Amino acid sequence: MILRIIKTQIFCVVFCCHFIVPQASAQKDSTLWVVRPADVIPPVSLALAGLVTQGKISRHLQEKMVSKYPSFHSSLDDYLLYAPAAVSLGLASAGVKGKHSLGDQVILAILSNVISQGVTQSLKLIVRYPRPDRTDYYSFPSGHTTSAFTNATILHEEYGERSVLYSIGGYGTATAVGSMRILNNRHWLADVLMGAGIGIGATKALYISYPWLQKTVRKIKHKKPAELKSN
Repeated sequence: MILRIIKTQIFCVVFCCHFIVPQASAQKDSTLWVVRPADVIPPVSLALAGLVTQGKISRHLQEKMVSKYPSFHSSLDDYLLYAPAAVSLGLASAGVKGKHSLGDQVILAILSNVISQGVTQSLKLIVRYPRPDRTDYYSFPSGHTTSAFTNATILHEEYGERSVLYSIGGYGTATAVGSMRILNNRHWLADVLMGAGIGIGATKALYISYPWLQKTVRKIKHKKPAELKSN
């Protein structure tokens, strides 16, 4: 049941990212701050789903999963969360052209993970929701899932237009991470959905603002030599 819900959410993410986009946006646009429906719908939908399933729904589903898979344990979720970003950077290193150069991809990967984890860890400290296994009060949202979907969105943004398989592979891996967090009894469904929403939303926001950041940095670089000459 839980896996079906998460898979449905991910299908919506990939569908929105590839099909709910105006045809005009397929053309290269030099305008800064271009926001498309596909940039907003997936993260907002996942975050809202996380809020809706918080509490009774998540607890009921967790009880079902624990009773069905009582001996499940895997540490694969500690490593899989990095896989999509590693694939993206690996492709760039191998000379496969993405949306950005290898250097820019490294910057985007670092910034997006810092921003998304900043949001998630802040919420953990504020909300202080107990984990299913009762080990601590930092369950909501899921940090692993946040990182996994952050890195999946990087792969999607860089290579999704080249092939939808990159997007499916990245988000499929992130979904596996979220599923294992639930099966390991470390997170509720609501934690995973909210973490996914934060990961996608933070990364989308950074990619939207990155042209502006680049332009601002170039202005500062050009301004400094001019100031030195005037002095």
